[in-house]
Amino acid sequence: MSSPLGRDTCLAKDHVARTFKTLVESLSGGKDKPHAVLLAGGATPYRNDTDRELPFRQESNFFYLTGCTVPDLTSWHSTTPFPPCTLTTTLYIFEPTVVDLLWSPAPPTLEEAREMYAVDKVGHPPELKTAHSQLPEGTTIHILPETEQFPSVIASEMAATKTSDHLLPALHKTRLIKDAHEIAMIRKANDISSRAHEVVMRVLGMAVTGQISKSSSGPALPGEWLIEKEAEAEAIYVASCRREGAAHQAYLPIVAASTRASTLHYCCNDRAFAWGPVNAGDAANTASFAHAHAHADECAVGEKTLLPQVLLIDAGCEWECYSSDITRTMPVGNGGKFTKEAKEVYELVLKMQSESFKLAAPGVHWDDIQLLCHRIAVEGFLDLGIFVDPDATARGTFMSSCAAFFPHGVGHSMGLDVHDVPSTSRPPGSGKYFVDGVDGGSEAEGGHKDFYKNLRLRLELVAGMVVTIEPGIYFHPTLLASYNVHSSPYLNIEVLARYEGMGGVRIEDDVLITGTGCENLTTVQSGVEWLERVCAGEDLM
Repeated sequence: MSSPLGRDTCLAKDHVARTFKTLVESLSGGKDKPHAVLLAGGATPYRNDTDRELPFRQESNFFYLTGCTVPDLTSWHSTTPFPPCTLTTTLYIFEPTVVDLLWSPAPPTLEEAREMYAVDKVGHPPELKTAHSQLPEGTTIHILPETEQFPSVIASEMAATKTSDHLLPALHKTRLIKDAHEIAMIRKANDISSRAHEVVMRVLGMAVTGQISKSSSGPALPGEWLIEKEAEAEAIYVASCRREGAAHQAYLPIVAASTRASTLHYCCNDRAFAWGPVNAGDAANTASFAHAHAHADECAVGEKTLLPQVLLIDAGCEWECYSSDITRTMPVGNGGKFTKEAKEVYELVLKMQSESFKLAAPGVHWDDIQLLCHRIAVEGFLDLGIFVDPDATARGTFMSSCAAFFPHGVGHSMGLDVHDVPSTSRPPGSGKYFVDGVDGGSEAEGGHKDFYKNLRLRLELVAGMVVTIEPGIYFHPTLLASYNVHSSPYLNIEVLARYEGMGGVRIEDDVLITGTGCENLTTVQSGVEWLERVCAGEDLM
């Protein structure tokens, strides 16, 4: 069954059956008793102290079990394990008033909902009390935790038979493995986001070659937009996604230029690019911008040359509530080319990612991919001369310092939420090395405990998982100081200084774990040659 919006809503009922199976199997007792699941959908949010609506996005677990994106609904799912075995799903839709319909779009009618969603029954919320009274004796009602994190719907008469201990873990465990429809939605989100990243790059390239010109009068039209600020890059990225029908971003876009690329979740996106003279030895810009805006806070009058810098964009849209999560780091200024130092760091991060792709497969523990990235980073820093090893005995010291430059996990599970199913992605004791801060082996085996401090995923990979692979190298002043890197005898401070001003590099793609390896779902390219050619506008000439 498909909804008018093209959703295959029959899959939601399959999700209900799978979740019940996982839930009942997790119980230590009561497996042979009837169970019910009661969920509230998300409510329309409003700005504080006003009646102005904020963007609504359905609560992920509710969408998983219903396929419904309408706000202010309730779902009821019940099952009996004894003959005749039954699985019944009911959707309760609020009945709007005339005033509701004056200000807001109407929810589906009961008849429309029967056609749109794979449910056995539809009704209005007052009927929920009747449904509860008709449950078999001894039915346990499973709800999500009663916290501000989740919508609440439990009625007082249900309190004696409710529990929030099992439903969320069961949902997370079930959601960890994606079915074919979910993979198709994630693939679609990746296609749209990949094109949006490339649009930003190509607009940068068109500016370098002077191919963007302003009409004589009126505001600048979309084809005349330049990118000279982080906000302008974000605007073009989001506009590209919206033009292709993506209603939501999976998270606030991170658009960080210059040294701000070292802040992992920099989502202010409110600064102009750095301006000034091109440093001696840098490639000259091939053309100045056709109609540059004055940025008095960034440069003196007349200095209209972009400083060589990186622009890190970490952004991904949703498609039918399923996420994408893509990061590209691109050159700005310098004629659309990386500086020598930025290119060296970029190629090192690209190697960390490409080697991770080769390792990612069912049965491989995520800790081993994390460790691999750090070992590649250490060898790369030795080759660049940032790390020095006069007596070839300092590998352990390098390992402890490496976490200052690569401080986060190499990826995370992804699905209905961009940081998906946290309780299942990193359950207690699931690490392979340094579990909960305890040494799980020698440093030769696991590297250093700090490698595993900020991981969102610590599991053996399983076919059907979708994960990000997003290594990075950063030069964050506060973090470097916390590791005392500038006083370490194993770092060449003069060499390090040449790299610190670039901020950082992250490259992120979304991958599906297959039966034998992994498939990259992200389609925008990341190779240095292609990236520089596009950002320099050379493929337009």
